[in-house]
Amino acid sequence: MEIQKEDLIRKYNVPAPRYTSYPTVPYWDTDVPEASQWMQVVKRTFSESNAEKGISLYLHLPFCEALCTYCGCNKRITKNHGVEDPYIKAILSEWRQYLAQFPEKPIIRELHLGGGTPTFFSPENLRLLLEQLYADAELHPEKEFSFEGHPNNTTTEHLQTLYDLGFTRVSYGIQDFDEKVQVTINRIQPYENVERATNEARRIGYESVNFDLIYGLPYQTLKSVGETIDKVAQLMPDRIAFYSYAHVPWVSPGQRSYTEKDLPDNAEKRALYELGLEKFKALGYTDIGMDHFALPQDSLTLALQNKQLHRNFMGYTTCQTDLLIGLGTSSISDAKYAYMQNLKKVETYKESVLAGEMAILKGHFLTEEDLLLKEAILDIACKGELYLTEEIMKTLDTDALVELENFEAEQLIVRTTNLLRVTDLGKAFTRNICKVFDRKLKQVVKDNEQVFSKAI
Repeated sequence: MEIQKEDLIRKYNVPAPRYTSYPTVPYWDTDVPEASQWMQVVKRTFSESNAEKGISLYLHLPFCEALCTYCGCNKRITKNHGVEDPYIKAILSEWRQYLAQFPEKPIIRELHLGGGTPTFFSPENLRLLLEQLYADAELHPEKEFSFEGHPNNTTTEHLQTLYDLGFTRVSYGIQDFDEKVQVTINRIQPYENVERATNEARRIGYESVNFDLIYGLPYQTLKSVGETIDKVAQLMPDRIAFYSYAHVPWVSPGQRSYTEKDLPDNAEKRALYELGLEKFKALGYTDIGMDHFALPQDSLTLALQNKQLHRNFMGYTTCQTDLLIGLGTSSISDAKYAYMQNLKKVETYKESVLAGEMAILKGHFLTEEDLLLKEAILDIACKGELYLTEEIMKTLDTDALVELENFEAEQLIVRTTNLLRVTDLGKAFTRNICKVFDRKLKQVVKDNEQVFSKAI
Protein backbone atom coordinates (compact mmCIF):
# COMPACT_ATOMS: atom_id res chain seq x y z
CA MET A 1 0.00 0.00 0.00
CA GLU A 2 1.42 3.37 -1.03
CA ILE A 3 1.47 5.80 1.87
CA GLN A 4 0.48 9.36 1.02
CA LYS A 5 2.42 11.74 3.24
CA GLU A 6 -0.28 14.40 2.89
CA ASP A 7 -2.84 12.00 4.39
CA LEU A 8 -0.52 11.29 7.32
CA ILE A 9 -0.04 15.00 7.92
CA ARG A 10 -3.78 15.60 8.06
CA LYS A 11 -4.22 12.67 10.42
CA TYR A 12 -1.36 13.40 12.82
CA ASN A 13 -1.34 17.19 12.92
CA VAL A 14 -2.91 17.13 16.38
CA PRO A 15 -1.82 18.66 19.70
CA ALA A 16 1.19 16.77 21.09
CA PRO A 17 3.91 17.47 23.68
CA ARG A 18 7.53 18.11 22.70
CA TYR A 19 8.63 15.57 25.32
CA THR A 20 11.46 17.36 27.07
CA SER A 21 10.12 15.45 30.09
CA TYR A 22 7.72 12.72 31.09
CA PRO A 23 5.24 13.37 32.53
CA THR A 24 4.94 16.64 30.63
CA VAL A 25 4.52 19.80 32.72
CA PRO A 26 0.70 20.13 32.42
CA TYR A 27 0.30 16.65 33.95
CA TRP A 28 2.50 17.03 36.99
CA ASP A 29 1.08 16.51 40.48
CA THR A 30 -1.29 19.26 41.56
CA ASP A 31 0.20 19.64 45.06
CA VAL A 32 3.13 22.04 45.47
CA PRO A 33 6.00 20.05 47.00
CA GLU A 34 7.69 21.07 50.22
CA ALA A 35 11.21 22.43 49.77
CA SER A 36 12.55 19.71 52.06
CA GLN A 37 10.96 17.00 49.89
CA TRP A 38 12.49 18.47 46.75
CA MET A 39 15.95 18.87 48.29
CA GLN A 40 15.87 15.29 49.55
CA VAL A 41 15.50 14.03 45.97
CA VAL A 42 18.15 16.48 44.72
CA LYS A 43 20.64 15.21 47.30
CA ARG A 44 19.89 11.59 46.37
CA THR A 45 20.45 12.20 42.67
CA PHE A 46 23.54 14.32 43.34
CA SER A 47 25.08 11.60 45.50
CA GLU A 48 24.37 8.94 42.86
CA SER A 49 25.75 10.83 39.87
CA ASN A 50 27.90 13.90 40.60
CA ALA A 51 31.26 12.13 40.83
CA GLU A 52 30.64 10.03 37.72
CA LYS A 53 28.61 12.30 35.45
CA GLY A 54 28.62 15.79 36.91
CA ILE A 55 25.53 18.00 36.85
CA SER A 56 23.79 20.29 34.37
CA LEU A 57 22.81 23.89 35.05
CA TYR A 58 20.26 26.01 33.23
CA LEU A 59 20.09 29.75 33.97
CA HIS A 60 16.98 31.60 32.81
CA LEU A 61 17.73 35.25 32.06
CA PRO A 62 14.28 36.57 31.15
CA PHE A 63 14.87 40.15 30.01
CA CYS A 64 14.41 41.41 26.43
CA GLU A 65 14.42 44.96 25.11
CA ALA A 66 11.62 44.24 22.61
CA LEU A 67 8.81 41.70 22.27
CA CYS A 68 9.14 39.11 19.50
CA THR A 69 5.48 38.31 19.00
CA TYR A 70 6.00 34.65 17.99
CA CYS A 71 7.78 33.87 21.26
CA GLY A 72 6.16 31.63 23.87
CA CYS A 73 9.01 31.84 26.40
CA ASN A 74 8.77 33.40 29.84
CA LYS A 75 10.18 36.90 29.35
CA ARG A 76 10.13 40.44 30.75
CA ILE A 77 10.26 43.33 28.28
CA THR A 78 12.28 46.31 29.50
CA LYS A 79 14.99 48.73 28.38
CA ASN A 80 16.03 49.32 32.00
CA HIS A 81 19.33 47.55 32.48
CA GLY A 82 19.23 48.36 36.17
CA VAL A 83 17.34 45.05 36.52
CA GLU A 84 20.52 43.05 35.87
CA ASP A 85 22.27 43.41 39.22
CA PRO A 86 19.29 42.49 41.49
CA TYR A 87 18.48 39.50 39.30
CA ILE A 88 22.06 38.24 39.45
CA LYS A 89 21.95 38.50 43.24
CA ALA A 90 18.76 36.41 43.25
CA ILE A 91 20.20 33.66 41.03
CA LEU A 92 23.32 33.42 43.17
CA SER A 93 21.18 33.29 46.31
CA GLU A 94 19.23 30.38 44.84
CA TRP A 95 22.47 28.62 43.85
CA ARG A 96 23.75 28.91 47.44
CA GLN A 97 20.61 27.11 48.64
CA TYR A 98 21.63 24.12 46.54
CA LEU A 99 25.31 24.34 47.49
CA ALA A 100 24.34 24.15 51.16
CA GLN A 101 22.74 20.75 50.53
CA PHE A 102 25.55 19.16 48.53
CA PRO A 103 27.98 16.92 50.47
CA GLU A 104 30.79 17.85 48.05
CA LYS A 105 31.60 20.35 45.33
CA PRO A 106 29.34 19.99 42.29
CA ILE A 107 31.07 19.17 39.01
CA ILE A 108 29.45 21.27 36.30
CA ARG A 109 29.32 19.21 33.10
CA GLU A 110 26.73 21.23 31.18
CA LEU A 111 25.71 24.87 31.45
CA HIS A 112 23.26 26.79 29.32
CA LEU A 113 22.16 30.42 29.46
CA GLY A 114 18.63 30.81 28.09
CA GLY A 115 15.92 33.42 28.10
CA GLY A 116 14.65 35.92 27.28
CA THR A 117 17.84 37.30 25.86
CA PRO A 118 20.95 36.38 27.85
CA THR A 119 22.97 38.96 25.90
CA PHE A 120 20.64 41.62 27.34
CA PHE A 121 23.08 41.39 30.27
CA SER A 122 26.38 43.24 29.92
CA PRO A 123 29.54 41.18 29.47
CA GLU A 124 30.74 42.49 32.83
CA ASN A 125 27.62 41.29 34.60
CA LEU A 126 27.73 37.90 32.88
CA ARG A 127 31.32 37.52 34.08
CA LEU A 128 30.32 38.51 37.62
CA LEU A 129 27.47 35.99 37.62
CA LEU A 130 29.48 33.10 36.23
CA GLU A 131 32.65 33.61 38.25
CA GLN A 132 30.62 33.54 41.44
CA LEU A 133 28.73 30.49 40.19
CA TYR A 134 32.02 28.69 39.54
CA ALA A 135 33.61 29.70 42.87
CA ASP A 136 32.26 26.73 44.83
CA ALA A 137 32.18 24.21 41.99
CA GLU A 138 34.50 22.26 39.74
CA LEU A 139 34.29 22.37 35.96
CA HIS A 140 34.18 19.02 34.16
CA PRO A 141 37.13 18.48 31.77
CA GLU A 142 34.63 17.63 29.00
CA LYS A 143 32.21 20.45 29.82
CA GLU A 144 29.76 21.81 27.25
CA PHE A 145 28.76 25.41 27.96
CA SER A 146 26.39 27.24 25.62
CA PHE A 147 24.28 30.37 25.45
CA GLU A 148 21.50 31.89 23.38
CA GLY A 149 22.49 35.09 21.65
CA HIS A 150 20.55 37.73 19.74
CA PRO A 151 22.53 38.57 16.58
CA ASN A 152 21.67 42.25 16.97
CA ASN A 153 23.15 42.67 20.44
CA THR A 154 25.71 39.87 20.82
CA THR A 155 28.93 41.87 20.75
CA THR A 156 32.51 40.73 20.32
CA GLU A 157 32.96 41.48 24.01
CA HIS A 158 30.04 39.18 24.89
CA LEU A 159 31.53 36.38 22.80
CA GLN A 160 35.07 36.82 24.12
CA THR A 161 33.96 37.10 27.76
CA LEU A 162 31.87 33.93 27.62
CA TYR A 163 34.55 32.07 25.67
CA ASP A 164 37.08 32.97 28.35
CA LEU A 165 34.62 31.52 30.89
CA GLY A 166 34.47 28.15 29.12
CA PHE A 167 31.65 28.62 26.59
CA THR A 168 32.24 26.95 23.23
CA ARG A 169 28.70 26.87 21.80
CA VAL A 170 26.38 29.69 20.82
CA SER A 171 22.83 29.54 19.47
CA TYR A 172 21.43 32.45 17.48
CA GLY A 173 17.70 32.99 17.09
CA ILE A 174 17.33 33.66 13.37
CA GLN A 175 13.74 32.49 12.73
CA ASP A 176 13.47 33.96 9.19
CA PHE A 177 15.30 36.41 6.94
CA ASP A 178 12.25 37.63 4.99
CA GLU A 179 11.60 41.30 5.72
CA LYS A 180 7.79 41.05 5.79
CA VAL A 181 7.92 38.11 8.18
CA GLN A 182 10.46 39.88 10.39
CA VAL A 183 8.30 43.01 10.62
CA THR A 184 5.21 40.94 11.46
CA ILE A 185 6.90 39.03 14.29
CA ASN A 186 8.83 42.14 15.44
CA ARG A 187 12.19 40.41 15.02
CA ILE A 188 14.11 42.61 12.59
CA GLN A 189 17.72 41.49 12.15
CA PRO A 190 19.60 41.99 8.88
CA TYR A 191 21.62 39.15 7.42
CA GLU A 192 24.76 41.24 7.94
CA ASN A 193 24.24 41.14 11.73
CA VAL A 194 23.92 37.36 11.70
CA GLU A 195 26.98 37.04 9.48
CA ARG A 196 29.03 39.26 11.80
CA ALA A 197 27.94 37.42 14.97
CA THR A 198 28.65 34.03 13.38
CA ASN A 199 32.05 34.94 11.99
CA GLU A 200 33.10 36.59 15.24
CA ALA A 201 32.18 33.48 17.21
CA ARG A 202 34.23 31.29 14.89
CA ARG A 203 37.19 33.70 14.89
CA ILE A 204 37.28 33.64 18.69
CA GLY A 205 37.22 29.84 18.76
CA TYR A 206 33.64 28.67 19.33
CA GLU A 207 33.33 25.03 18.32
CA SER A 208 29.66 25.11 17.41
CA VAL A 209 27.23 27.71 16.12
CA ASN A 210 23.52 26.86 16.05
CA PHE A 211 20.77 28.70 14.16
CA ASP A 212 17.15 28.53 15.33
CA LEU A 213 14.70 28.73 12.43
CA ILE A 214 10.90 28.55 12.55
CA TYR A 215 8.49 27.33 9.90
CA GLY A 216 4.79 28.18 9.94
CA LEU A 217 5.22 31.90 10.75
CA PRO A 218 2.81 34.47 9.31
CA TYR A 219 3.32 35.25 5.61
CA GLN A 220 5.94 32.56 5.07
CA THR A 221 5.92 30.95 1.62
CA LEU A 222 7.96 28.24 -0.05
CA LYS A 223 9.87 30.97 -1.85
CA SER A 224 10.65 33.01 1.26
CA VAL A 225 11.66 30.02 3.39
CA GLY A 226 13.79 28.69 0.54
CA GLU A 227 15.58 32.03 0.33
CA THR A 228 16.10 32.06 4.10
CA ILE A 229 17.72 28.62 3.97
CA ASP A 230 19.88 29.68 1.03
CA LYS A 231 21.21 32.54 3.18
CA VAL A 232 21.76 30.13 6.07
CA ALA A 233 23.74 27.93 3.67
CA GLN A 234 26.21 30.76 3.11
CA LEU A 235 27.19 30.52 6.79
CA MET A 236 26.75 26.73 7.31
CA PRO A 237 26.03 26.68 11.06
CA ASP A 238 27.12 23.47 12.79
CA ARG A 239 23.59 22.84 14.02
CA ILE A 240 20.12 23.94 12.96
CA ALA A 241 16.92 23.77 14.97
CA PHE A 242 13.98 23.97 12.55
CA TYR A 243 11.00 24.44 14.82
CA SER A 244 7.31 24.32 14.05
CA TYR A 245 5.69 27.61 15.01
CA ALA A 246 3.37 27.07 17.95
CA HIS A 247 0.34 29.34 17.62
CA VAL A 248 -0.82 29.59 21.23
CA PRO A 249 -2.29 33.09 21.64
CA TRP A 250 -4.01 31.97 24.86
CA VAL A 251 -0.48 31.61 26.30
CA SER A 252 1.33 34.37 24.38
CA PRO A 253 -0.97 37.36 23.84
CA GLY A 254 1.59 38.95 21.50
CA GLN A 255 0.55 36.40 18.89
CA ARG A 256 -2.82 38.12 18.68
CA SER A 257 -1.23 40.81 16.49
CA TYR A 258 -1.95 38.46 13.58
CA THR A 259 -4.53 35.74 13.00
CA GLU A 260 -4.58 32.17 11.77
CA LYS A 261 -5.56 33.54 8.35
CA ASP A 262 -2.05 35.00 8.11
CA LEU A 263 -0.43 31.62 8.81
CA PRO A 264 0.32 28.87 6.29
CA ASP A 265 -2.40 26.22 6.41
CA ASN A 266 -1.58 22.64 7.41
CA ALA A 267 -0.56 21.51 3.92
CA GLU A 268 1.46 24.68 3.27
CA LYS A 269 3.18 24.43 6.63
CA ARG A 270 4.13 20.83 6.04
CA ALA A 271 5.48 21.76 2.61
CA LEU A 272 7.72 24.31 4.32
CA TYR A 273 9.12 21.56 6.56
CA GLU A 274 9.64 19.21 3.63
CA LEU A 275 11.48 21.97 1.77
CA GLY A 276 13.72 22.56 4.78
CA LEU A 277 14.34 18.83 5.22
CA GLU A 278 15.28 18.46 1.56
CA LYS A 279 17.60 21.47 1.59
CA PHE A 280 19.32 20.59 4.86
CA LYS A 281 20.01 17.03 3.70
CA ALA A 282 21.35 18.36 0.38
CA LEU A 283 23.71 20.58 2.36
CA GLY A 284 25.01 17.55 4.24
CA TYR A 285 23.15 17.90 7.55
CA THR A 286 22.04 14.83 9.51
CA ASP A 287 18.41 14.66 10.62
CA ILE A 288 18.77 14.22 14.38
CA GLY A 289 15.01 14.11 14.95
CA MET A 290 12.46 16.35 16.71
CA ASP A 291 13.30 19.32 14.41
CA HIS A 292 17.11 19.21 14.83
CA PHE A 293 19.85 18.92 12.23
CA ALA A 294 23.65 18.82 12.58
CA LEU A 295 26.71 18.51 10.37
CA PRO A 296 28.34 15.05 10.22
CA GLN A 297 31.32 16.02 12.41
CA ASP A 298 29.17 17.71 15.09
CA SER A 299 29.03 16.02 18.50
CA LEU A 300 25.23 15.83 18.27
CA THR A 301 25.48 13.69 15.13
CA LEU A 302 28.17 11.51 16.69
CA ALA A 303 26.06 11.04 19.83
CA LEU A 304 23.09 9.96 17.68
CA GLN A 305 25.24 7.45 15.79
CA ASN A 306 26.67 6.06 19.03
CA LYS A 307 23.22 5.95 20.69
CA GLN A 308 24.42 8.36 23.38
CA LEU A 309 22.03 11.22 22.65
CA HIS A 310 20.10 12.61 25.61
CA ARG A 311 17.12 14.93 25.94
CA ASN A 312 16.11 17.17 28.82
CA PHE A 313 14.42 20.52 29.41
CA MET A 314 17.17 22.18 27.37
CA GLY A 315 16.41 19.95 24.37
CA TYR A 316 18.84 17.50 22.75
CA THR A 317 22.23 17.23 24.41
CA THR A 318 25.27 14.98 24.39
CA CYS A 319 25.64 15.17 28.18
CA GLN A 320 24.26 12.15 30.05
CA THR A 321 23.72 13.91 33.39
CA ASP A 322 21.01 12.80 35.82
CA LEU A 323 20.71 16.10 37.70
CA LEU A 324 19.68 19.30 35.95
CA ILE A 325 19.28 22.33 38.19
CA GLY A 326 17.35 25.28 36.81
CA LEU A 327 18.13 28.68 38.31
CA GLY A 328 16.07 31.80 37.71
CA THR A 329 12.42 32.59 37.20
CA SER A 330 10.34 29.80 35.56
CA SER A 331 13.40 27.49 35.32
CA ILE A 332 12.69 23.78 35.51
CA SER A 333 14.89 21.29 37.34
CA ASP A 334 15.09 17.53 36.73
CA ALA A 335 16.44 15.42 39.61
CA LYS A 336 15.77 12.09 37.82
CA TYR A 337 13.12 11.04 40.36
CA ALA A 338 11.34 14.41 40.51
CA TYR A 339 10.80 17.68 38.65
CA MET A 340 10.41 21.21 39.98
CA GLN A 341 9.57 24.53 38.34
CA ASN A 342 10.35 27.94 39.80
CA LEU A 343 7.91 30.79 40.20
CA LYS A 344 7.33 32.59 36.90
CA LYS A 345 7.02 36.21 38.01
CA VAL A 346 10.36 37.98 38.43
CA GLU A 347 9.35 39.88 41.55
CA THR A 348 7.96 36.91 43.48
CA TYR A 349 10.91 34.74 42.44
CA LYS A 350 13.40 37.32 43.73
CA GLU A 351 11.45 37.89 46.93
CA SER A 352 11.48 34.16 47.72
CA VAL A 353 15.11 33.35 47.03
CA LEU A 354 16.48 36.51 48.63
CA ALA A 355 14.56 35.53 51.77
CA GLY A 356 16.35 32.19 51.70
CA GLU A 357 13.32 30.23 50.51
CA MET A 358 12.85 27.97 47.50
CA ALA A 359 10.85 29.66 44.75
CA ILE A 360 8.70 26.60 44.02
CA LEU A 361 5.75 26.96 41.67
CA LYS A 362 5.03 23.25 41.19
CA GLY A 363 6.68 19.88 41.00
CA HIS A 364 6.20 16.20 40.35
CA PHE A 365 7.59 13.07 42.03
CA LEU A 366 7.90 10.23 39.55
CA THR A 367 6.30 6.85 40.23
CA GLU A 368 7.91 3.60 39.12
CA GLU A 369 5.66 3.63 36.08
CA ASP A 370 6.62 7.25 35.33
CA LEU A 371 10.31 6.30 35.39
CA LEU A 372 9.69 3.37 33.07
CA LEU A 373 7.74 5.44 30.54
CA LYS A 374 10.16 8.36 30.81
CA GLU A 375 12.96 6.05 29.69
CA ALA A 376 10.81 4.59 26.91
CA ILE A 377 9.92 8.01 25.50
CA LEU A 378 13.56 9.14 25.74
CA ASP A 379 14.65 6.05 23.78
CA ILE A 380 12.20 6.84 20.99
CA ALA A 381 13.14 10.52 20.88
CA CYS A 382 16.92 10.03 21.21
CA LYS A 383 17.69 6.65 19.69
CA GLY A 384 14.76 6.22 17.33
CA GLU A 385 14.09 2.80 18.80
CA LEU A 386 12.63 1.11 21.84
CA TYR A 387 12.99 -2.40 23.24
CA LEU A 388 9.46 -3.56 23.96
CA THR A 389 10.03 -5.26 27.28
CA GLU A 390 7.30 -7.09 29.13
CA GLU A 391 7.12 -4.19 31.60
CA ILE A 392 6.51 -1.66 28.86
CA MET A 393 3.96 -3.80 27.05
CA LYS A 394 1.96 -4.06 30.28
CA THR A 395 1.50 -0.27 30.27
CA LEU A 396 -0.19 -0.30 26.85
CA ASP A 397 -3.94 -0.55 26.63
CA THR A 398 -5.90 -1.84 23.63
CA ASP A 399 -6.07 1.61 22.01
CA ALA A 400 -2.29 2.04 22.28
CA LEU A 401 -1.68 -1.36 20.66
CA VAL A 402 -4.01 -0.42 17.80
CA GLU A 403 -2.10 2.86 17.35
CA LEU A 404 1.18 0.97 17.07
CA GLU A 405 -0.37 -1.35 14.48
CA ASN A 406 -1.51 1.69 12.51
CA PHE A 407 1.95 3.26 12.69
CA GLU A 408 3.42 0.03 11.38
CA ALA A 409 0.90 -0.21 8.54
CA GLU A 410 1.66 3.43 7.64
CA GLN A 411 5.42 2.67 7.64
CA LEU A 412 6.17 5.13 10.45
CA ILE A 413 7.69 2.34 12.53
CA VAL A 414 8.88 -1.21 12.02
CA ARG A 415 8.47 -3.82 14.74
CA THR A 416 9.99 -7.16 15.53
CA THR A 417 9.00 -9.27 18.51
CA ASN A 418 10.70 -7.02 21.00
CA LEU A 419 11.96 -3.94 19.11
CA LEU A 420 10.24 -0.84 17.76
CA ARG A 421 12.24 1.31 15.34
CA VAL A 422 11.22 4.68 13.91
CA THR A 423 11.60 4.84 10.11
CA ASP A 424 12.92 7.80 8.14
CA LEU A 425 9.31 8.66 7.27
CA GLY A 426 8.33 8.28 10.90
CA LYS A 427 10.93 10.78 12.19
CA ALA A 428 8.62 13.65 11.31
CA PHE A 429 5.95 12.05 13.52
CA THR A 430 8.16 11.29 16.52
CA ARG A 431 5.96 13.33 18.85
CA ASN A 432 2.94 11.25 17.81
CA ILE A 433 4.82 7.99 18.36
CA CYS A 434 6.00 9.08 21.82
CA LYS A 435 2.41 10.01 22.63
CA VAL A 436 1.33 6.34 22.46
CA PHE A 437 3.38 5.69 25.61
CA ASP A 438 2.11 8.79 27.44
CA ARG A 439 -0.31 7.32 29.98
CA LYS A 440 -0.65 10.61 31.86
CA LEU A 441 -1.93 12.33 28.74
CA LYS A 442 -4.62 9.65 28.40
CA GLN A 443 -5.54 9.48 32.07
CA VAL A 444 -6.08 13.19 32.68
CA VAL A 445 -9.15 14.72 31.11
CA LYS A 446 -8.13 18.09 29.72
CA ASP A 447 -8.65 20.13 26.57
CA ASN A 448 -5.38 19.39 24.83
CA GLU A 449 -6.11 22.01 22.20
CA GLN A 450 -5.44 24.58 24.91
CA VAL A 451 -2.36 22.82 26.32
CA PHE A 452 -0.06 21.78 23.48
CA SER A 453 0.86 23.06 20.05
CA LYS A 454 0.12 20.83 17.07
CA ALA A 455 2.61 18.11 16.21
CA ILE A 456 3.31 19.41 12.70
